[in-house]
Amino acid sequence: MFAIIESGGKQFKVQKGDVIYVEKLDGQAGDALSFERVLMVVDGDKATCGQPMIEGAKVSGTLAAQVKGEKIIVYKYKAKKNYRRKAGHRQPYTKVEITDILMA
Repeated sequence: MFAIIESGGKQFKVQKGDVIYVEKLDGQAGDALSFERVLMVVDGDKATCGQPMIEGAKVSGTLAAQVKGEKIIVYKYKAKKNYRRKAGHRQPYTKVEITDILMA
């Protein structure tokens, strides 16, 4: 059984036991999370699609950690003008362990 959920403007295919990285959500490690924006659930050969969401469907998870992504270097310069700017960015993510997929 797997589900397709939406979080942070992105879609994720998840099943029980998966670990996913979503855009940062509030909370501490060990907190329970619930994703109500379930787009599709497939159980064996039975597929349920939402229009756009499935009413009453829910995916439960546990917040495992607050982490940061890889560092991205942004470098700007203008030729022959002695203008240089270097900046780095690390996107914050939330590591989530999927515990259950519930249908209404």
